[in-house]
Amino acid sequence: MNQGGIGAPIDGEASVTGAQIAEVVTQQLEAMLSAGNYDGVKTLLKPVQPVDIAESIGNLPLILQALAFRLLSKNEAIEVYEYLDPAVQQSLLDRLRSGEVLELVERMSPDDRVRLFDELPAKVVRRLLAELSPDERRVTAELLGYEAETAGRLMTTEFIDLKEFHTAVEALKIVRRRAPYTETIYSLYVTDRERHLTGILSLRDLVTADPESRIGDVMTREVVNVQTDTDQEEVARAIQRYDFLALPVVDREKRLVGIVTVDDVIDVIEQEATRDIYAAGAVQAGDEDDYFQSNLFAVARRRVVWLVVLVLANGLTTKVIATNDDVLKQVVLLAAFIPLLIGTGGNVGAQSSTVVIRGLSTQRIQTLGLLKAVFRETIAGALLGLLMLLIVVPFAWWQGQGPLVGTAVGISLMCITTLAATAGASLPLLFHRMGLDPALMSAPFITTATDVAGVWIYLKTASWLLSSMAN
Repeated sequence: MNQGGIGAPIDGEASVTGAQIAEVVTQQLEAMLSAGNYDGVKTLLKPVQPVDIAESIGNLPLILQALAFRLLSKNEAIEVYEYLDPAVQQSLLDRLRSGEVLELVERMSPDDRVRLFDELPAKVVRRLLAELSPDERRVTAELLGYEAETAGRLMTTEFIDLKEFHTAVEALKIVRRRAPYTETIYSLYVTDRERHLTGILSLRDLVTADPESRIGDVMTREVVNVQTDTDQEEVARAIQRYDFLALPVVDREKRLVGIVTVDDVIDVIEQEATRDIYAAGAVQAGDEDDYFQSNLFAVARRRVVWLVVLVLANGLTTKVIATNDDVLKQVVLLAAFIPLLIGTGGNVGAQSSTVVIRGLSTQRIQTLGLLKAVFRETIAGALLGLLMLLIVVPFAWWQGQGPLVGTAVGISLMCITTLAATAGASLPLLFHRMGLDPALMSAPFITTATDVAGVWIYLKTASWLLSSMAN
């Protein structure tokens, strides 16, 4: 991309990142719009990639966003609009004239239009649907009819399908004619008269084939596909596994109804990873808006639910300590090692849960086997406990000026790390088996559970040792 229209490279570097380009464009764009230099804006944006233009417009003050967007050519405006954040898209719909809005929505790709409609109020969606052309309205209603986060909702209906009886020359003519209106031309699909998917070939195969050869002779009949109700995570894994640029989607009768392209899958992977990270940190994922642009009340609301649960669960730790206060009264130094033990157990449990949840996400853990995975983490927890024991016990023995504290810490440390690793591995697997998101078994929850168990083990061990020494 020629960057001459957006200023010199930043800090003398030979190249700049997309974020840096957007930052420079935003600064120059705001200055030109404020000065009324609209011809300069058009010259500035001409060499810039649509995704960078979208980010730059999104960074502008609200009053300037619509003005900058109106200065784009029609074709460029459609492409830029699809890269805008949902909040900016909605803001522009409110600020643009109804005719501009209708043209914008009409010319969007069906899958991008559906994602926009998912963010809009139902009343606005009904109005826009009613104003679409019959063909676009039918396609949009069809996609909206599929369940959220499935292949049917994610797919686009803009693809090229051929027939087995077409020659390579005829097929190339079809590709040239339909290319401007399709999402991708690199994967071509073959269907029969009832639109059943019968084969696939790449554009490379078509171009290099003998001009008079039939498509049925050069296509591949074994086609990897997904159904309309396939979960979007499975679609993403299939594209990742086979390195596809697009994946065909069929209905229950095996008719080809759409394709999912790799750019949409990248968005899915980011979305699912964000949800898992939020869940692992005991934060409700909420809607698809930017977490850092949410107001503070929304941020607090998302965090408070799990925090209340964890506070109540931690109350059990207090209860365990209170019911064993006689042990602490006899040996006060025992209390000094409680944070060390529960902290170690919590960290080990969090590590095990992270490994297992990631293994489930990538499906690598199925290769090992679920029971073997739990056993492996249990052994790892025991080994970690042994290594920690070699460091902590001598110190505890020295601080306690005798065997009681050191022995209690050593036995408890081994038990706690083993238990924490087992719980951290097995609880996410249990959630997975129950059909729930394993990431919901978050690290804070596992940490809290191991805290309660760890304190109970530690104080009961110390009590047992005191009784043994007394006898």
